[in-house]
Amino acid sequence: MATSRTDLLTVLKKELRFLDEGGYRETTRAPWRPQFIFQDSPTCLNFDPSHPPRPCTDCTILQFVPEHLRVQRIPCRYIPIAEHGRTIDWFYRNGTQEELETAFAHWLKSTIALLEREQAEREHPGENSEVHVKAKFAESN
Repeated sequence: MATSRTDLLTVLKKELRFLDEGGYRETTRAPWRPQFIFQDSPTCLNFDPSHPPRPCTDCTILQFVPEHLRVQRIPCRYIPIAEHGRTIDWFYRNGTQEELETAFAHWLKSTIALLEREQAEREHPGENSEVHVKAKFAESN
């Protein structure tokens, strides 16, 4: 799974746009059941059932899943998105849809901001650096 940070940033921005536009709330795809984060998004490799299924190991976001959980049937559910390592799966079992979407939106925004900062630093090294100087001044008599 070799993907660039730019690809990852693109996927996360599309996911945030999908979330912000109510993609997990307003659907004709499977209105009889709750919509699943990532799985029911156009960012999912297997979103279109008319295409042959692809393995989750090809997914750009797999890098956010802790390595020991990547063997799960649906690994994207195990991405920690909130404090105390709470995952998407944790919210399915213990939270509400609103709590999940709030935590997910926060995680997406902070992850996107981090990736954008990293990208800016790679493109313009040293430009955004801050210099901290510690100085002592001698008292004059």
